[in-house]
Amino acid sequence: PRFPAMASDSGDGHATLKRCLGVLRDARNDSEQFAALLLVTKAVRAGEVDAKTRRQIFQAIGFTFPTRLLISQQPPAGCPPHTFRALGLTLLACFCTDPELAGHSQILNKIPTFNDVLLSPCDPDSTSMVDDVYQCLSAVLATARGPRELVAKGTVSALCQAYLNGGHGSERALALLVGLLAIAEAKCWQRDAPQLLAVLSKLSSDFLKAEDMTKFELCEVLPHFIPLSPPLTENSQGSQCLCRLYKGLADVLGSKLSQSQRDPALKLAASLVQACGAEWIPAGSAGSKFLALLVNLACVEVRLTLEEPDPVEVEGKKEVVTACYVLMEMGIQECLREENPLLENVQKMQLMRIMEEAFGAVIFYLRQVKQEELQDPFIFASVRVLGAWMAEETSSLKQEICELLPFLVDYARKLFKEGSPAVSLPQAELVSTEGSALPQDALRFLLPGFCHLTAEDRPRDILIAEGAPALLCEYFLQQWEVLTSESTAPAPLTSTEMSLQTMCGVFLNLVVTAPDLVRQDKTFSSLMDVLLKSLPLLLPQKHHLVLAANVATLGLMMARILAGSAALQGTQSAKEFFGAAIRFLSQAHTAQADPGSDGLAVAVSPAYVSAWDDIRELWFLGMQALAGCVPRFPWLPHAALQARWLQGLARLLSRVAPASVEFELIAAFQAVLVELARASEQCRDVILSHHGTEWANLYGMAALEQCLAEQ
Repeated sequence: PRFPAMASDSGDGHATLKRCLGVLRDARNDSEQFAALLLVTKAVRAGEVDAKTRRQIFQAIGFTFPTRLLISQQPPAGCPPHTFRALGLTLLACFCTDPELAGHSQILNKIPTFNDVLLSPCDPDSTSMVDDVYQCLSAVLATARGPRELVAKGTVSALCQAYLNGGHGSERALALLVGLLAIAEAKCWQRDAPQLLAVLSKLSSDFLKAEDMTKFELCEVLPHFIPLSPPLTENSQGSQCLCRLYKGLADVLGSKLSQSQRDPALKLAASLVQACGAEWIPAGSAGSKFLALLVNLACVEVRLTLEEPDPVEVEGKKEVVTACYVLMEMGIQECLREENPLLENVQKMQLMRIMEEAFGAVIFYLRQVKQEELQDPFIFASVRVLGAWMAEETSSLKQEICELLPFLVDYARKLFKEGSPAVSLPQAELVSTEGSALPQDALRFLLPGFCHLTAEDRPRDILIAEGAPALLCEYFLQQWEVLTSESTAPAPLTSTEMSLQTMCGVFLNLVVTAPDLVRQDKTFSSLMDVLLKSLPLLLPQKHHLVLAANVATLGLMMARILAGSAALQGTQSAKEFFGAAIRFLSQAHTAQADPGSDGLAVAVSPAYVSAWDDIRELWFLGMQALAGCVPRFPWLPHAALQARWLQGLARLLSRVAPASVEFELIAAFQAVLVELARASEQCRDVILSHHGTEWANLYGMAALEQCLAEQ
C-alpha cells in the first residue's frame, strides 16, 4: 500500500507522523496498520521521535502489536523473512527509551527473544535488529528489576557468545557484560562461569598480544572479569588466564609508562591480588622481582599523592591509590611469609623500608582529615590499610601512630555509632562484593593493631584516655549478637569470630596491665555479664573452641578482679560460667599409648588437638586464673566436685608415666589442686582417697604434699 512521504521527502514530518498514528489507531486491517507502522518505525530509526510522540505511539499500539510482530512467521510479499520481527524490535527499542516502560513486565518477558536475536547469524540486512536489541538490553539493565531478570533469563551467556563470535555490535555486548558484572557479579559467575571464563580467556590473550594502546584499554576492562569466587586457580583455563595476565602486566610495568598508562595497570594488578592473593605470581627470580616492583610502584604512587596532598589532585587519584593499598597489603603479607616465600630476605628488608615510608605518608594524610570528610570512602580505605600495617609491624612509626590514635578511635566510634553510609570505593573492594562486611566496621581492621598497642604503656594510656575500652565493649556486644544469629553449623572462621577473639586479646592485655581500670570502669562489669552468659553457649560447639578458650580465660582473669560484684555472688549465670570453664580446662588432656614404651603418656585430647597451637597459652593462663579464683568464691570447690574433675585428674596422673608430663603442666595442675585442697575439706578428702599423697610425691608436687599433710 502507498503511504505519505517522510519528513526528509516532504516538509512536515510531524504532521505525517500524527496522521500515521491516527491510521494505526483506526486501521481496519493489517495491511493499513502495516503501512502506517512502516512509516512510524522509519521516523523512529531516523531519531525524529521526542518523548511526547513516543508516548503517543505507545498509546496508539501498546505492547500487543509489537508482540504479534515478533511471533509472526509470514512476512509481507517480497520482504525479507525477519521483516515483522525487525519492526517489532524497533518499536520496543523506541518504548525502552522511556525508563518506566523499560522495566515493564511486557519488556522483561521479551528477554529470551532478545537473546535469540544475539545468537542468530547476523547478515547485513539484520544489523538494525541487533542494534535495537542492544538498545533494549541497555535500557533493561538500567532498571531496578532488570539485572536480576537478565541473569535469570540467560542474557549473560548470550552476551558472552555474541562477544566471542565477534559479529556486529560485539563491543556493545562486552560493555553490557561489564555493566551486569558491576551490579551482580556473584550471581553471574554462579550461573554462567564457563561462558565468562571463555570471555576472560579471549581478553587475556588479546591483552598479552597487544602492543598498542589496546593493552591499556584492556587494563580498564579486565578487572570486571576477574571473579572473587570461584577462584581462577581452581581450573586449568583460569590458571592459563592468570599466566597470560601476569606476563602482560610484567611486560607493561617493566616499561617506561606515562601516568595514564600506569594507573590502569596497577588497578588490574590489585584486582588480581584481591581475587587470588599472590598465587598468580610465579615462584622464582622473575616472579620475586615482579612482586617487589609491584609493591615498590604502589608505595611510590601513595607517597607522591599523599605526602603533599593537593585536594584536587588527591580527588582524581583516590581510585588508583586505593588499588595501591591492596598491593601494599599483599606486600606486608609476603614480607612476613615464612613458608615457600616469593621474596628473598634482602628484598623483604628493602620492601619493609619502602612500605614504612609509604605508611608514613598515609598517617600524614589522615592527620589532615577534616570532620566533614569522615564519610569519604577513601578515608575508610586509608584506615583499613594502616590497620593491616599496625597488625604486623609494631616497632616502626610508633611515635606517629601514637599521635594518630585519638583520630583512629574517634573515627571508628563515629562510624560504629552512626552506622555510617561510608562504603568502600569500587577500587577498595575493587569489584562489587555482595554481602561484604558492614561499611561502618572500621574497628574490625584496627583491632589486631590495638591488641599489640595495649601491651605497651604509652599507646595503652592514649587508648584508655580516648575511651577505647568502652567502645570495644559495645562492639563486643554487637559482634556477639551477630555471631549468635549466624548458623550453628561448623563453618570457616568468620570475621565476626575473629574480631571477638582479637577483642578478648585486647581485654586480656588491659586486665593484666591495668587492673584498676577493670575494677573501676563500669564497662568491664557489662563485659563480665556477657562473658558469663556466652561461655556455656559456646563450649558445646566444638568449632568455636578457640573463641571459647578466649572467653573462658578472659572471664576467669576478670572474675579475680571483680570478685565483689553482684553478678559473681553465686548467681545462676556465674555458676554456669564456672562450670563451663572447669569443663574447658579439665577436658584438655587425656592418657594415650606412648609409642616409645608399653605404658601410657599424657596427651592433648583429640577434640583439642587441631586448635591447641592457638589455645595452649590461654589454657595455662586459665588454669592460673582459676587457682586465683578459688579462695575468692567459697562455692567454687563444690563446682569442681560436681564436675568430678579431681577424680578424673587423679586417674590421669596415676595411669601415665610421670616422665611424659611436662613440668609446666605439673605446675598448672598443682596450683589448682593446692587451692582446692586449702579451700575445701571435701576436696582434700577426695584427693587423699585417690592416692593423692603418692602421686604428689611421684610428680614432685611439694606444695600439694605439704598441704595434704597438714591437719
